[in-house]
Amino acid sequence: MLFAIMLLAAPVWGQNRDFGLGIILGEPTGLSAKLWVSSVNAVDFGMAWSFRYRGFLHLHADYLWHFPDAIESRERFVPYVGIGGRLGAGDTRGVFGVRFPGGIVWWPRGAPIDVFLEIAPILDLAPATEFGVTGGIGARFYFH
Repeated sequence: MLFAIMLLAAPVWGQNRDFGLGIILGEPTGLSAKLWVSSVNAVDFGMAWSFRYRGFLHLHADYLWHFPDAIESRERFVPYVGIGGRLGAGDTRGVFGVRFPGGIVWWPRGAPIDVFLEIAPILDLAPATEFGVTGGIGARFYFH
């Protein structure tokens, strides 16, 4: 229900991009969504399947800060960092952890898409404290 409310409110919050939906390929692989809350901040969501842990569903949500003036280029390459959480459920265990994503996104001029490369160190807190890393490449289509 909260997700539906956020979708309906997206045109009010986003400035030049509203809500994007696409895929991420890597570890894990699945669906990726991004909701802009200001011109430099967004919340991203993922629902994916882990190939490292068979039978493992990975869910995450991150708050992101983008730095649009960090790279001078004719193209729009924008680095970002964030913090978020993840939940995982599998055949043998469930996990809860904190994510620290960082990456770069390419916004092609005049196209309602983005292409991104991301790496996210993870500190799992339950059922045991463990460190790991996820990452991938993905693309999203934006709805205005």
